[in-house]
Amino acid sequence: MKSISKLVILLSVSVGGSAHAGDTAPVAEGPLLGQQPPGPEAEIFAPGIVNADNFESKEGMFAGDMNSFYFVKGDKDGPYRALVHLEKKGNQWHQSVALEGETEPSFSPDGKTLYFQTKYMERTGSGWTGLQSLGAPFADLPIMRLSGASSGTYYFDTFSPELDIPVRYSRRVGDQYEEPQELGPQFAVGIYNAHPFIAPDESYIIWDSRRDGGYGTSDLYISFRQKDGAWGPAINMGDKINSEHAENYPSVSPDGKYLFFDRRIGTGPDRTVAIYWVDAGIIEDLRPD
Repeated sequence: MKSISKLVILLSVSVGGSAHAGDTAPVAEGPLLGQQPPGPEAEIFAPGIVNADNFESKEGMFAGDMNSFYFVKGDKDGPYRALVHLEKKGNQWHQSVALEGETEPSFSPDGKTLYFQTKYMERTGSGWTGLQSLGAPFADLPIMRLSGASSGTYYFDTFSPELDIPVRYSRRVGDQYEEPQELGPQFAVGIYNAHPFIAPDESYIIWDSRRDGGYGTSDLYISFRQKDGAWGPAINMGDKINSEHAENYPSVSPDGKYLFFDRRIGTGPDRTVAIYWVDAGIIEDLRPD
């Protein structure tokens, strides 16, 4: 199935089966999709619901008031991708497809804007608008993931064949965004500095990178904003999160309690991708004194 980039509102799908099947039954009960909060060591999120053996799950994130969870679901043996929405109604969670054919989602801090690389859509009283372009200077950039702060500043990566472009940012000045600026040399070490998540107040940023001294193919790193406004050194988030495999796509829940990320094991048709979560207290544990 080709990428069709069309909005599909409240199309019910089965969690355990194909992304195309229909099933209106609730899929979970209670807060956090019925999951017990994680501890200081990362674990798979919602096995059998969000993560299952017969499809690939990635790029998971809560939005708004913690009563919505979104993730990208794909066929393991085909190109189909869909942004799945799990919504809590009363005490029960129901699943629908929010959008087909798009990946790399991220939410604005207030949960009202959903970004996809160089496009976005906004929440309305009846659902979501269609996809719109972010315009200059983003529209022509090969952005993989863009993350917005409460100030309106965007932080984003940029793909190149050499995987050598650092994480950058762009501030809104008047009714326009400035040309992308580099955050600092610590965001250009190694290769594939990608998929940033910016804290709403811009006090820290988390991203994945492939660099010497890491645990695996790519690891999660964090940098804290210093008193002078500059960004501090890149800190590897350690072996309770990073592994010999590839960790990427970090996202912190709106309540600040949980860090989500993907773990990719292997490559090619035999690879597996799953969404993990961990107590976000590790962020404060890593913050320099």
